[in-house]
Amino acid sequence: MKSARNWVGCAVFLLSAACFGAAPAPSAAPTGEPGPVTVTEDATSFTMSNGIVTAKIAEANGDIESLVYKGVETLTDKSGRAGGYWSHDASGGTEHIAKILIDPKDNGGERAEVSVKAVSGGHKMGHPAGLAAGAEGDFPADIEIRYAMARGEPGTYTYCLMEHKPEYPTGSIGEARYCVKLAAMYDWLSVDDKRNKYYPQEIPGEDKYVYTAVQSENLAYGWSSTTTKMGWWLVNPTIEYLSGGPTKVEFLCHRDTTTVQAPCVLNYWRSSHYGGAVIDVAQGEEWSKVIGPFFLYMNSLPEKPAGAPESDARREADAIALWKDARAQAAVQAAKWPYEWVDSTDYPHKDQRSTVRGTFHLVDPLMTGGARFIGGMTVGLTAPDRMPVQGSGAPPRLVTWQTDAKHYQYWAKFADQTGKFAVPNVRPGTYTLRAYADGILGDFAKANVVVPEGGKPADLGKVKWAPVRRGKQVWQVGIPNRTAREFAGGKNFFDPDTQIKYATLFPNDVNFIIGKSDPAKDWYFEQIPHNVDPNARVVPFRGIQSLPGKATPYTVTFKMDHVPAGTATLRLAFCSASAPGGLQVSVNGQPAGQVDQLNSTGDATIVRHNIQGIWFEREMPFKASMLKKGTNTLTMTVPAGSLNSGVIYDCVRLELDENAR
Repeated sequence: MKSARNWVGCAVFLLSAACFGAAPAPSAAPTGEPGPVTVTEDATSFTMSNGIVTAKIAEANGDIESLVYKGVETLTDKSGRAGGYWSHDASGGTEHIAKILIDPKDNGGERAEVSVKAVSGGHKMGHPAGLAAGAEGDFPADIEIRYAMARGEPGTYTYCLMEHKPEYPTGSIGEARYCVKLAAMYDWLSVDDKRNKYYPQEIPGEDKYVYTAVQSENLAYGWSSTTTKMGWWLVNPTIEYLSGGPTKVEFLCHRDTTTVQAPCVLNYWRSSHYGGAVIDVAQGEEWSKVIGPFFLYMNSLPEKPAGAPESDARREADAIALWKDARAQAAVQAAKWPYEWVDSTDYPHKDQRSTVRGTFHLVDPLMTGGARFIGGMTVGLTAPDRMPVQGSGAPPRLVTWQTDAKHYQYWAKFADQTGKFAVPNVRPGTYTLRAYADGILGDFAKANVVVPEGGKPADLGKVKWAPVRRGKQVWQVGIPNRTAREFAGGKNFFDPDTQIKYATLFPNDVNFIIGKSDPAKDWYFEQIPHNVDPNARVVPFRGIQSLPGKATPYTVTFKMDHVPAGTATLRLAFCSASAPGGLQVSVNGQPAGQVDQLNSTGDATIVRHNIQGIWFEREMPFKASMLKKGTNTLTMTVPAGSLNSGVIYDCVRLELDENAR
């Protein structure tokens, strides 16, 4: 028999301060030995256990107050909002329902699931970062938070169901995330292979943005303990419910900025970082989304014999082993997606989803060596581009797949260079087919692709892809691949003083000679004003504090075998741009034009120590007669100004159409 508790009114949703004190011992403390799943309920909480882990869920809002693994509490109660919580939690509204959805008594102890739901009734819900607890929320939607546990699995699943009913008012969501504050024993941070280190306390003068990373490339991340040899990980089985698609950069984990400096693990599904994303709904619109489920996974290493030697190398090896196991767990969870045990009208199971197949036929007569795929390809199904709902509060700019958090997105990567693609687990609906590929400047889009109901396959057959060309290629710097990692400094983009380092590494600025220079050595990954201030310094969350830098020219030197006619076009692909003064372009020392609108995405990638934000293109045509036979130069100059402004290139290419008039 499922239990249920219903309350009406707002006062009952307030969680007392006592609930954030030290968590009481679980009723069935984990022994580390697998057993049947159990679930119990008291006046304020649910407790689920499977012998390995025990989770205590607050019925007032859906927070996880305690998560015990092998008898050890893994969460803290001493860092602001404690435990694990959704920013848009199940408090507030006009009605509150807490109940057991899956009772393990009915399935032989195989699985349990509990639910805490708040009905909005038109009231704004949720408390994203920066919005005080107790204040009105930011989004009118019903919110249901669920936790699930299975026999033998060292962890628990959580997910959130949001529903905006037609009678609810217009609105948009601010920052939306799941956050967990971990116990002090966790002292080794693992974001990716570069940000993987012993981190027992916050480093003075450093800010948390040095630990942001691409979500799609890091589906398992978290912390481990060098003393207990235990790991704590957030595992995403898919990115379909996250914002921004496969290139989105976000916080994954860092240390809390409170005095406690608790280790944090985060799952942002909508934020304002690196260009942000948009969820907006209109009054009269029916909208729902299932965020998750994702897995809160714990692991450990065998205990060492008493007196066994411990060294820094041994501690590092243990931490890396735990991280690699978590990465392997991500593959396990991805193979189970979509989870069959999830019961929601907005969560079709595998037999109701389709695989969208096809083969791209590349048509590019100007490609050197003939049209072909020369690297990896990424293919997706997304919502079409759109303008935000008026009056919702969302920024009035075009919403693309890079800034969309309202809809689901389905992406897959392919490395066989045949053009074949198969995007699995796509819900029925109408989508825009998207693609981009290494070595191909620009991207592909085909609207109105219908994915049928009932899990029927969608075979698109041969799909023609004709990349944009403005004439034959004269030269190219970089590889179109949505990142600047192939350039100098790109592999350590997260160092907070990269803008200061440029002046030391390139005292005479960049002069890139086609056919001779190496992008990895001779082209800095970000073009920013040249530092002239010996006292320039890093300020956490503010980038570089310094006197204005001087204008920075990047010059490309190349040869022509004749004086061309027609039109030359400078094509620029940016991984990020925050250059309000644009780029001034000269050819052979003569002004050729200016590239503007380089500050419209607002992604602050340079300030926030990353290498990619919102990708976009710009073009600047000029008379080809400005070129000459022999040696030529083309110079792009970032104006003098703040070291926090500038551009990050994906690729720079010059094309020539001698027949253009």
